[in-house]
Parts: sequence; structure tokens; C-alpha cells
Amino acid sequence: MNRVKATQSKTGEIIAYSEGAIRFNISTVEYCRTSMAAISGCAAGILGLSGTLGFLFYFLSVFVLWVMVLLKSGSQWRRYFINRSNLLTNQFMGGLCTYVLFWTFLYGMVHVY
Repeated sequence: MNRVKATQSKTGEIIAYSEGAIRFNISTVEYCRTSMAAISGCAAGILGLSGTLGFLFYFLSVFVLWVMVLLKSGSQWRRYFINRSNLLTNQFMGGLCTYVLFWTFLYGMVHVY
């Protein structure tokens, strides 16, 4: 289960990744993304955001979470993740579905009579 994957960097240095550790890190980020989608969907619904402004709020919250994860991992992000862009785009649509679910539910609870 804990296989080590070796790749060669652009400088010719061989980098080894633990598959189990990478999977754990990605699943932790996925948990954070799902939680963030639910919380930001609730906030968008309570604030009464609708249409394009609501979707822009989701994109902003995804970007802020990505920056926070990169800041937490620091300059040694390669120790924890293989690729930075995958952190931004991985499971983007799944988070969007969660966001829309909470957004419309709270919007209907607060703003529809």
C-alpha cells in the first residue's frame, strides 16, 4: 500500500513520493474543499447572492482555499503534493454541486416567504 513513486525533476534530481502519504494529503484537501463549499454556500444563501454573483463567490472561495493550502504547506509544497494546479482543479464540480445545494437551500429558507 505504501509504494514509493520516483520521478525525475527538470534539474535531473530524482524525487520519491510515498503514494499513501500523497493520497492522505489529497483526501484531507478534499475534505476541506467539501466543508468550504458547504459553508460558503450557506453564506451565499444567507447573504442573498443570486445568479452570476453567487457563482463568482464560489470561485473566489475555491481560490482562497487554494491559497490557504499553499501557504500552509509553505515553500516546500512539493513534499506534500505532486502538482499545485491539481489542488485548484481537483473535484471542482463536486464542490460546486455541494455549494449550489447549500446555497439554494439557505436562500430559500431565508429570503423566500
